Amino acid sequence: MGTTLNIRLWTDTDDVSALTEMLHRAYKPLADMGLRFLATHQNDTITRERVSAGKTFLGEVDGVVIATVTLVAPEDAGGCPWYDRPEVASFGQLAVEPHLQKQGIAAKLLDLVEAEATAMGAAEIALDTSEEAHHLINYYAKRGYRFIEYTQWPDVNYRSVIMSKTL
Repeated sequence: MGTTLNIRLWTDTDDVSALTEMLHRAYKPLADMGLRFLATHQNDTITRERVSAGKTFLGEVDGVVIATVTLVAPEDAGGCPWYDRPEVASFGQLAVEPHLQKQGIAAKLLDLVEAEATAMGAAEIALDTSEEAHHLINYYAKRGYRFIEYTQWPDVNYRSVIMSKTL
């Protein structure tokens, strides 16, 4: 990477359009697979809603946002049976600029959200992804996440797998 990664919380003064564009770039390989993840096409309003739904972290290099993830506390998670459990935090919208992927940035963000979820009192941290995104499922499995259930979100064109990790 060359320079230091700084991770900080999202603020209302951050550029939502720049974050939306970075999400589109990061999720483009999934769109190219025919998977309609929300982050492949969401607008700024949806990005703002999603970052406001939890604790959003930004990864910066030289003041430029190059990564993000949003942690949702157990009391705010929901939408499927596993997420509805009171001890389960979740995260989403994990993204890293394509040219900086595979350099450990996502791992650092995940280490942070796992620690934050533990500090919140969560016993589990969960995520969802397309059942067709085998590379992502394998990545999360290597980090200790296990399959929980399937769900179908209304805004996507695939069945999702819910994966969770005991904290």
